[in-house]
Amino acid sequence: MDTLQVRLGHEMVKRIDETIKAGLYENRADFIRDAVRRFLWLRELDKMVGSIPNTGDSVKEIRKIRKKLSSEIKSFEDVEKLNKLYR
Repeated sequence: MDTLQVRLGHEMVKRIDETIKAGLYENRADFIRDAVRRFLWLRELDKMVGSIPNTGDSVKEIRKIRKKLSSEIKSFEDVEKLNKLYR
């Protein structure tokens, strides 16, 4: 694992610390790792926009994708495997 030094504004650090105090994260490093992971995940989703062919029924297409994912993800461990791709 690599180490990075990041400088953040006072207000941003204050908001991160509030999130930690609320019990959502263990520490600042966990918060920042999760923020970066989420950002990278959203970038991947942005690349997928428009990748579903327009067949006229987007609801049906999304239901088909959800059904496929539901059949492939059997446990929390499967979700963790996907999450580790961005760690």
